[in-house]
Amino acid sequence: DYSNASFADYDAAPCHNLFCPLFQRVAPPFLAATCAAAALATGGLLVALAKRPQAWGWPQSRALVAQLALGTALFAALLPALAAGIGLGWHLGTGPCRLTHLLWHWSLFAQALLVASGSCGTAWARWDPRSRRLAAALWAVALLLATPAALVSGVAADSSCVRRSVDILHTLAPASLLHLTVCLCLLLLLPAGLPLAALAVPRLRASWAAGAGLGWIFPGLWVPYGAGLAGEFLLQARLLEPTCGSFERFDLALGLSEGLGVLHCGLGPLALLLAWRC
Repeated sequence: DYSNASFADYDAAPCHNLFCPLFQRVAPPFLAATCAAAALATGGLLVALAKRPQAWGWPQSRALVAQLALGTALFAALLPALAAGIGLGWHLGTGPCRLTHLLWHWSLFAQALLVASGSCGTAWARWDPRSRRLAAALWAVALLLATPAALVSGVAADSSCVRRSVDILHTLAPASLLHLTVCLCLLLLLPAGLPLAALAVPRLRASWAAGAGLGWIFPGLWVPYGAGLAGEFLLQARLLEPTCGSFERFDLALGLSEGLGVLHCGLGPLALLLAWRC
């Protein structure tokens, strides 16, 4: 609810959720500043790739880093529209809103798959037909996985382009559950599982020792948000007690975790650029 009105949740007393007014004040300048930082960091990374191509070797190879830069550039390019929509209201309609969420999640999921593929082998050591086929397959799979995000997004009260939180018995439940499953797998289980696998598998451990773990700053910043989505499902399914206090604390935690994830488009390219300089 993007108003300051009272509303009832799950037969509880009317709740006054203060997160939405705070979100409307803080989100636009935060997204604008993050977009500017991402543009500078990604631009610097692309310049470094162009000027010193021979300096980028496995596991942070030029082919992999260039695709990660492309993903962050696509992600950051959507931030001004979202910032304007939050601050001034979303007047572009449901179609552009769903397209925005599709591209947002496409870039995010593609980065997660790229980092995972770079941590598990030497496919990006050179840009040859094999790596080009892999790149096309990863981006195609990421687009397919992002489709449910478009289906569960929409315009809330003609004011904001949001991911709708629907009841699990709603007709959109299959798409919502599929989107939740994809997010949990790529934003929570994958970033948590591969570091543990690297400790157990010598080949993976060698790649991480060579610097493959640096790329995990991209999906790693989204781990708290993935955990927050799991908590949201538990609240929707009433597996956690849905009180006014729990909803207020949960909204704040989920908003902060999403803000942390958004920072990946600036911090990720900056980390790769600083590592290359060092």
